[in-house]
Amino acid sequence: MARLEIDGPCKLRGEVSIHGAKNSALPLLSACLLCSSECVLHNCPRLSDVDICIKILEHLGCKVKREGHDVIIDPSVLTYADIPERLMREMRSSIVFLGAVLSRMGQACLSLPGGCELGPRPIDLHLSALRRLGAHIRECRGSMKCTTGKGLVGSTVSLSFPSVGATENIMLASVRARGTTVIHNAAREPEICDLACFLNTCGARISGAGESTVVIEGV
Repeated sequence: MARLEIDGPCKLRGEVSIHGAKNSALPLLSACLLCSSECVLHNCPRLSDVDICIKILEHLGCKVKREGHDVIIDPSVLTYADIPERLMREMRSSIVFLGAVLSRMGQACLSLPGGCELGPRPIDLHLSALRRLGAHIRECRGSMKCTTGKGLVGSTVSLSFPSVGATENIMLASVRARGTTVIHNAAREPEICDLACFLNTCGARISGAGESTVVIEGV
């Protein structure tokens, strides 16, 4: 559409229901993997990306059901640590599952993410940060095989730019790591604050979300 024409003045009236933010819903769905009991996300938007996240959770072994605007996730039966290419390539932000799966299972096997046609989005920041936490990552023919050995260990990570996805992956990976992780030049978007709030509600110890330095004490 080249332009919009609005004839006025006129009074505005009526009601509209606002869906929950997709940018918050996706990392929160991933964060549920870190829990050992049922999680409920209220006002979860009905979008294709959310549907893909639910399919990924179900593939990993979680029991997921939607009741109206609520999504109920039982991650206690998590079984698998791999996400097939057909699911990974359906959305760009599927990479946010890497940190959570790796932290919970001690390993992860994922293909490179796909999705919207907005140009390339390198995940080098994600991988280098996870390596700082002790992850061993082997890339081969468009897929990644990741292991933690004796487990992830807290570290100091300085991002070259405040990537939202990298900040989320570091937070998800480090909440259960040994020791303290400090993220410098962290993203400050509202979804970072939402993720920290959710994780803290689940028992994590995260401070500084929404600021340039985020501190995560492993629990």
